[in-house]
Amino acid sequence: MKKSILLLAVIAGFIAACQQKSPEQEVDSLATAPDTTIASSKECYAYMKNRDTVSLSLSEVGNVVTGDLNYNLFEKDKNIGTLAGIVKGDTIIADYTFNAEGTSSVRQVVFLKKDGQLVEGFGPAAEENGKSVFTKLSALEFGDAVVLSPIPCK
Repeated sequence: MKKSILLLAVIAGFIAACQQKSPEQEVDSLATAPDTTIASSKECYAYMKNRDTVSLSLSEVGNVVTGDLNYNLFEKDKNIGTLAGIVKGDTIIADYTFNAEGTSSVRQVVFLKKDGQLVEGFGPAAEENGKSVFTKLSALEFGDAVVLSPIPCK
């Protein structure tokens, strides 16, 4: 009996693994059920240029990331929020939930890990299910507009 249950569990796992999911579905499903058997790590990053600052603290468990992300850009509204997403290779794809001017919003953010830094990706976006998402992840541009460097975590 125990072998039959184990066999059914293994088969169900293979079936689930074979199903293709969009990046948004992966973010939603993985962010809600992280694998806590894998060691976690915490990293902190910052971007400071002229009067602009961006700070990010990340906790990573397996391929699931969560953290705090804050934008304080000169002459723009300050955004303070959290992110939850996944890591695919050298790319972090996450939902950023933030408050600005008393309003809560959600938008997709993507960071590329490059030379120990995180480079924010930018590209065309559209409103989908109440949040701003990139229309095509493969078309994102990772320039030098916002490059976060590692800093000691507080």
